[in-house]
Amino acid sequence: MNASLRWTWRTLTSMRTALVLLFLFALASVPGSLIPQRGVSDATVAQHYADNPGLAPWLDRLWLYDVFRAPWFAAIYLLLFVSLIGCVVPRTWQHVRELRRRPPAPPRRLSGLPHHATLGTTPAEEPSEEPAEEPSEGPSEGPDTAAVAALLRRKRFRVVTGDGWVAAEKGYLRESGNLLFHVSLLGLLVSFGLGGQYGYRGNILLVEGNGFANTVSAFDRFLPGPWVGAESLEPFTLTLGQFQATYIAQGGRRGQPVDFQAAMTVSDVPGEPDRSVTLKVNEPVEVDGTQTYLLGNGYAPIFRVTDGTGQVAFDGPVPCLVEQVSTLTSGCVVKVPDARPTQLGILARFLPTAVEQGGRLTSTVPGLADPVVQVYGAFTGDLGLGDGVPQSVYQLEAGLLRPLPLGPPRSLRVGDTMDLPGAAGTIRLTGIKKWITLQVSYDPFRVPALVFAATATLGITLAVSVRRRRVWVRGAEVGGLARTNRTAFTAEFHDLVQELATAEASRRSSST
Repeated sequence: MNASLRWTWRTLTSMRTALVLLFLFALASVPGSLIPQRGVSDATVAQHYADNPGLAPWLDRLWLYDVFRAPWFAAIYLLLFVSLIGCVVPRTWQHVRELRRRPPAPPRRLSGLPHHATLGTTPAEEPSEEPAEEPSEGPSEGPDTAAVAALLRRKRFRVVTGDGWVAAEKGYLRESGNLLFHVSLLGLLVSFGLGGQYGYRGNILLVEGNGFANTVSAFDRFLPGPWVGAESLEPFTLTLGQFQATYIAQGGRRGQPVDFQAAMTVSDVPGEPDRSVTLKVNEPVEVDGTQTYLLGNGYAPIFRVTDGTGQVAFDGPVPCLVEQVSTLTSGCVVKVPDARPTQLGILARFLPTAVEQGGRLTSTVPGLADPVVQVYGAFTGDLGLGDGVPQSVYQLEAGLLRPLPLGPPRSLRVGDTMDLPGAAGTIRLTGIKKWITLQVSYDPFRVPALVFAATATLGITLAVSVRRRRVWVRGAEVGGLARTNRTAFTAEFHDLVQELATAEASRRSSST
């Protein structure tokens, strides 16, 4: 039993296992960028469900719509964490012992080293295995030991001198960088873990002219960490003034987005003056560490609905759910619970730039060139809003509703009015507004994660670029050994021999 546990621990904490887990961690993150994620774009997830009715339930069972909250992702995360600790701790102690150890004395035969030269001749390179390190037989005539040691120290070698010989070594930053990289990975994992515990994120849909207060009840979807309370949220408010989307107007790329800008006012603390900001994609608004990102956008037609008694039962914008991203063709659901004598539900489709193709209206580009609302369904009855059961604002509960004989879809442009069958009322399109979706995120460990990412980059750079090498000088002989990348050491060894020869020539000429 103990042998099995020791074998399991050695396997888990081996560098090979750590690399495999790191690869799996990166591979497991790929679905999070390819498949829409809940909490980031719920509308896109809903559309993906609608477009893939057979595949979507299986993706949901495998947590592929919530990749970073999936149990299998957490298992990889925790195993990688344990493996890195098991790798880093013993290697750190070993590296500390290496740093305290003195460079070894020169071997008996320097000519057997891969790099060898005699001062005053051309350096030679002889491929051979690293010889056993044996003490030298004694000094021979050659350069001054103190001068050689001083020159090597100036080149940042660790130097040890003996009776007529000098041993030097450098390149310890290679292993230091390797350890720094792995420690930084641990720091990243810890930062992400603590950020998930103490941070939160939430989504909100905001129509032009409306505001948002950073409170739990104001979010459409709120995902707090276990140690986040309502008092943890910064008390700021946002108000959306105007949203502007720019698209390519001509050519083969007509309709492709160029830029998105949301003009907003922000109040950092209640009672303080508002400040104007421009929110763009990947340029969030930050208030005391809480960041607000622009995620998506769409249209909110303004409807005025009168009921069967002639009273205005609804008057306001209705955010429509995007059905086709390339053209922003959207589905609209208008719920009128205040209509009398019975409640009304209306289904419509919004076309930003309506063009007739093949006998039917469709939208060609997402910009507002010729906006049309097509009303294709009307219902009366009970909307189910009074039974206390939550329901989507983008769906009608058809079980308690009776369809009206509407006939073919009716098209409305701004200013048009349509009578509902059975004297149930009228619906009028009075204008068009835009909506945006925002993600509000707070991660108190965002800066530590950034620092660890930078140190990880520094560590891997040192591990890849620094070479471990040794140099010995005994008498007029110079030998060199590169632990890695011997070819790159050839030029460095040649230059070093030349400098030693030049320094020795200058010393002898000055002494005579």
